[in-house]
Amino acid sequence: MRISALIGGAVGAAAATVAAGLLEARAYRVAHHQLTLPGRPASGRLRILHISDLHYQRGQRAKARFVASLAELDPDVVIATGDLLADDAGFDEFASFLAPLLKLPGGFVFGSNDYFGPTPVNPAYYLKHRAGHARTKGPLLAWRRVRDALTAAGWMDLNNARARLSAGGLALELRGAGDAHIGMDDYAAGAPPDADWVDQPASLLIGVTHAPYRRVLDAMAADGVTLMLAGHTHGGQICLPGKALVANCDLPTSMIKDVHRYPFSVGQPAWLHVSAGVGSAPTFPLRTFCRPEACMLDINLAS
Repeated sequence: MRISALIGGAVGAAAATVAAGLLEARAYRVAHHQLTLPGRPASGRLRILHISDLHYQRGQRAKARFVASLAELDPDVVIATGDLLADDAGFDEFASFLAPLLKLPGGFVFGSNDYFGPTPVNPAYYLKHRAGHARTKGPLLAWRRVRDALTAAGWMDLNNARARLSAGGLALELRGAGDAHIGMDDYAAGAPPDADWVDQPASLLIGVTHAPYRRVLDAMAADGVTLMLAGHTHGGQICLPGKALVANCDLPTSMIKDVHRYPFSVGQPAWLHVSAGVGSAPTFPLRTFCRPEACMLDINLAS
């Protein structure tokens, strides 16, 4: 009888944990961060909306409403750091709820789940394998359709590329890298096209990538980037109170969400913001002690 009670209690606790994790994965929030950065040459203010890891699949209406509502925050620019659409069948819904944000200046990179559909993975896998270990890829997605829709709206494709845009009255230079988690990063390939970029410096240099691996972040920091934006980690997704269990990259777990001084750079010090992401792994849609988020960065540029 006692053993039966213990088993029943364990099953009940496990069911309650799963139920709580499912609820938390839909408890969307906006995380706000403030930073003062050196402006060169101009000073001013800039509001950056950073969205990442939507992992959108058809029919996720609550997620769609949340993302559409972010335009009401009145950002100056939107940066999307990958793993946006995980399901070809959800493209029309994706384009519809993203439409309010596509009216704003923006840039994007892709993550592995933009190129490949999800495949089942045992969560214990991430505890046993080092970051960057080869993984089985899912079915190829129609990622070009997503890319073309974003660029047609005026967003900059920053996958191993650089671009300039004006936002909030400031000239921004965006320097991007492809997804390092699957070896698609080639930061050096995004060299500026001509000398005008050197002769006319932007007010702020922003590095954009999906997975925050140190080889990419080091290259950006050495290149003079002031602020680096990334996603991929989901903030750990399954966490203990105040502590992530896995990083899924080569950063320490203490740095896989929020804003941090990037301590490994050799050259100019840089700031790193890692978003915990709006979605969760499509085949493991739970979160514990790590709410899904979009992030608003209020930047003060001081000359």
